[in-house]
Amino acid sequence: MKKESFKQGITDGIPIALGYLAVSFTFGMMAVQGGLTIWQAVLISLTNLTSAGQFAGLDIIIAGGSLWEMALTQLIINLRYCLMSFSLSQKLRRDEPWGHRYGVAFGVTDEIFGVSASKPGKVSAFYNYGVMSVAIPGWTFGTLLGAVSGSLLPDFIMSALSVAIYGMFLAVIIPPSKKNKAVFLVVLGAMAVSALFAWVPVLSKVSSGFVIIITTILVAGIAAVLCPVAEENEKEEAHEA
Repeated sequence: MKKESFKQGITDGIPIALGYLAVSFTFGMMAVQGGLTIWQAVLISLTNLTSAGQFAGLDIIIAGGSLWEMALTQLIINLRYCLMSFSLSQKLRRDEPWGHRYGVAFGVTDEIFGVSASKPGKVSAFYNYGVMSVAIPGWTFGTLLGAVSGSLLPDFIMSALSVAIYGMFLAVIIPPSKKNKAVFLVVLGAMAVSALFAWVPVLSKVSSGFVIIITTILVAGIAAVLCPVAEENEKEEAHEA
């Protein structure tokens, strides 16, 4: 079953890898243009796996910011991954060893969390490993390509590549929204709350990192109360290997 889970993860991770390839291409170009070496840019992508965090961190590096500024920025932007990890810890099979849980936590991104959370029932850590095995190389290789390409591509192509990840994320959330009313309502709720933070003058001053965290806690909390999910039979979970 582990082998099948891993293969399914690879299949589901291919669209994510293609989306990451386009976005990290931009990061690679910006990193080299900002003064980083090719391998420094690649190392950042290989060890961080966070588009917003990397772009924000790159700005701080180029501006010569302090380590405290970098740490605080990354904490605010990436704190949402803690929430995603909490959720995935409940999604994983109960008998998953802690080592596998830590491995899964390393690879938590918005998109990887999205495909894992949308799978019915409990998820094997090997499913996440399958997704990560193509998503992480896609993100890293895209950075390498962008860093090597430098400024060869025109601006309008780079602009088009930068929106590819949004289309890919829509492909992650739309299918389960069609099948599950609760998921559909959560998506609508998240869109509504995000719109409030974007359009209301006072709320628009909140940083994007905190907007994601507040939206996640608020919408997920309401959904958990209104649409609780019954615990699956633990004996059945134990047989999922």
